Amino acid sequence: MTKPSLPELLHAAVTAVGGTERPGQAAMADAVATAVDDRSHLLVQAGTGTGKSLGYLVPALAHGERVVVATATLALQRQLVERDLPRTVDALHPLLRRRPQFAMLKGRSNYLCLHRLHEGVPQDEEEGLFDQFEAAAPSSKLGQDLLRMRDWSDETETGDRDDLTPGVSDRAWAQISVSSRECLGATKCAYGAECFAEQARERAKLADVVVTNHALLAIDAIEGAPVLPQHEVLIVDEAHELVSRVTGVATGELTPGQVGRAVRRAAKLVNEKAADALQSASEGFERVMELAPPGRLEEVPEDLGYALMALRDAARTVISALGSTRDKSVQDEDAVRKQALASVETIHGVAERITQGSEYDVVWYERHDRFGASVRVAPLSVSGLLREKLFADRSVVLTSATLKLGGDFNGVGASLGLAPEGTAGDDIPQWKGLDVGSPFDYPKQGILYVARHLATPGREGSRTDMLDELAELVEAAGGRTLGLFSSMRAAQAAAEELRGRLDRPILLQGEETLGELIKNFAASPETCLFGTLSLWQGVDVPGASCQLVVMDRIPFPRPDDPLMSARQKAVEEAGGNGFMAVAATHAALLMAQGAGRLVRATGDKGVVAVLDPRLANARYGSYLRASLPDFWYTTDRNQTRRSLAAIDAAAKAEEK
Repeated sequence: MTKPSLPELLHAAVTAVGGTERPGQAAMADAVATAVDDRSHLLVQAGTGTGKSLGYLVPALAHGERVVVATATLALQRQLVERDLPRTVDALHPLLRRRPQFAMLKGRSNYLCLHRLHEGVPQDEEEGLFDQFEAAAPSSKLGQDLLRMRDWSDETETGDRDDLTPGVSDRAWAQISVSSRECLGATKCAYGAECFAEQARERAKLADVVVTNHALLAIDAIEGAPVLPQHEVLIVDEAHELVSRVTGVATGELTPGQVGRAVRRAAKLVNEKAADALQSASEGFERVMELAPPGRLEEVPEDLGYALMALRDAARTVISALGSTRDKSVQDEDAVRKQALASVETIHGVAERITQGSEYDVVWYERHDRFGASVRVAPLSVSGLLREKLFADRSVVLTSATLKLGGDFNGVGASLGLAPEGTAGDDIPQWKGLDVGSPFDYPKQGILYVARHLATPGREGSRTDMLDELAELVEAAGGRTLGLFSSMRAAQAAAEELRGRLDRPILLQGEETLGELIKNFAASPETCLFGTLSLWQGVDVPGASCQLVVMDRIPFPRPDDPLMSARQKAVEEAGGNGFMAVAATHAALLMAQGAGRLVRATGDKGVVAVLDPRLANARYGSYLRASLPDFWYTTDRNQTRRSLAAIDAAAKAEEK
């Protein structure tokens, strides 16, 4: 029997999921197949509606080697495992004459821990473990969630937190889960044979396609101990998120509260001298943090340096002592020790990293209204790490609706550790960039309006002219507005102002769960939804409920953001343009994601309004505009209002 062609396989898969074949999807599948066969690398931009999941799944499944697919969001993981993969495998089975297996794999703390569920949680202040089910009041929200999770533990086949509906708070989940450092290990644990996390790993070892998240991919790269099974092909979806997720995993943090918990956990398990030294170091660290002003630390201050060295040395002593001391009064000592060891090792690791003072790290103080002060350390860049760990031994395909910024892929490529496209050299990963376009007719479906007449936004102060403009646009659109704001304070101020001015429902992020807000926004065309970061890329509302997307200003990183400003400075010191490489790239990526909220289906029409004149007037404006979908562009406010009113009238006629 002849081997089926890629177009045949793609046709079968698209038919199975009830989709429409698109030229962009076929071009993407062809490029993915070539990259996989050549063991080369591909960055592919595929606009909303292209069907990019099948564009990479079909050639990957046809290739026959093990594939890891890493995504940023839970929604896409679910879509792949529950919808796209089962249907695609069924459709390709008769043609491939084999049935590829697939599995989901996440970090250990995403799975219910049977040991913790049945044996209890190590108690900070008391000996041994306590029964969290008895400790929580049955009438409290925590108590109700714990009881529901105990019932769920008897029914679930996966133990995966995301299969528990409705979900529970982080605090509740922490009562029945462990991190990889806290885990006893399958061989030492009484529940090892039934462990959900171990079962997920075993399924992944046998699977042809392993679906995971960016965080686990980062852990796999950074920790050195492989978490993912060996694979020949890596596909990174939502790849515009990868650098920030890897940075997050590589960031260390110390807070007085966290250090205090580690002291309490270790106190019963080590000799008095070791416990006292850690307690004393903890108190010294807390005193320093009480006075810590937020901001970057170009050099570690002397008082912080001494406090961290004391913490590091005391933590090292405790780690050695934990291995030998046994306290007969502690129940289930292995579990208690493991949790204490995990806490103290984290403190030792972060304290040592900061005191060593690598030129490749950025250190800063942060202050949080609820949690107080913390000291944080993050890599200045993750590009070297990604180049070395990601692109060395496999073919890598990175895809997203937004990878081409300012007209090319080199900006995103540089953040991933890649040299400019086409650069040759023995140790330089070879890659290609491909934009397969979008099935949408952006110039006919959307308008990009820049409010050129407004005052340039300053760092502080109310923008009354912006709020006037926003109110007029919302009124012209008949509601139907998604407001994307650069800060929560700006979103709250706009919601408060417009609630007083307009007779339309204004939903505000934080007043309900995100899922509930989006559902209510989609259900009522007159409604507006205002919010900040998660709305810029987390909203998929096709149809007449979202016909105006407003950005209050260009979302540059805050000038006092320690990590971004350090990265900008490093580029400048190396002779580059720090503002364009860091701040403008960050803004372009967010704006492209935000503008992508408008047109989600072939019948959608509307306006993206940017209430920041710099997009029209500043030199970098053309770079940012080139990163957005190819909407019809105008700075004419009256034309924009007329267009919005016409779109609103057409939608109302349709709704009757």
